[in-house]
Amino acid sequence: MRHTERHKTHRTGWLRAAVLGANDGIVSTASLVLGVAATGASAKSILVAGVASLVAGAMSMAAGEYVSVSSQADTENADLAREKAELAKDPEQEHAELTAIYVNRGLDENLASNVATQLMAHDALGAHARDELGISETLAAKPVQAALASATTFAAGALLPLLVVLLLPTATLMWYVAGSSLLFLALLGLIAAKAGGASLFVSTARVTFWGALAMGLTAGVGALFGVAA
Repeated sequence: MRHTERHKTHRTGWLRAAVLGANDGIVSTASLVLGVAATGASAKSILVAGVASLVAGAMSMAAGEYVSVSSQADTENADLAREKAELAKDPEQEHAELTAIYVNRGLDENLASNVATQLMAHDALGAHARDELGISETLAAKPVQAALASATTFAAGALLPLLVVLLLPTATLMWYVAGSSLLFLALLGLIAAKAGGASLFVSTARVTFWGALAMGLTAGVGALFGVAA
C-alpha cells in the first residue's frame, strides 16, 4: 500500500532558522529605520542605518546559528560516541535498556525484547540514538544549513523595509515602513504556517503582534530621545 501521509517534521531544522532569520530581518531593520526616522534624520542617514543593520544582522545570524547548532551537534556526537562504547562494552545491558523503553511505551516484555533484538541486529547504534537519546536523522543538528538559512532569510527580510525607504519620501516614511513591515510579517506567518502545517491564524497573529510591539517601542525611543540630524 502506498503511503499517502505527508508529514512536516523533516522541515523543522531549516524552517525554524528561516522563520527566525526573516522575522529578525524585517523587525530589526524596520525598527531601526523607524527609530532613526523618528529623530528627524535625513533619508540618507536612514538608508545607511538600514543597510548597516542588514549586513551586521545577516552575519550575526549566520555566526550565531552556526555556533549554537554546532554546540548541539557536538553534544549529540559525544552522546553517540558514548553510546557506541557502551554497546561494545556491554551489549546485554544496552539490550535491557532498549527493552525497558519499549515496555514503558506499551509493549509486553517478550515482544519488547524481540523488537530490541531485531532492531539492534539491524542497527544497534541507530536504535539507541533514536529511542534512548532522542536523536534521529530527521531532527539532527545541521550547523551549515541553519547558518545559511538564517543569514539568507535575514537579508531577504531586511531588504523589504529598505525598499520602502528607497521608494518613498521621508515625510511619509514612518507610516509606510510600519504598515508594510506588518504586512510582510503577516505574510511570513502565513508562509511559515503553510510550510509547517500549523494554524494560519495563530502563526500570523503571533508574528505580527511581536513585530508591532518591537517597532512601536523603538520608534517611541527615537521620538523621545532623538535629536534632529
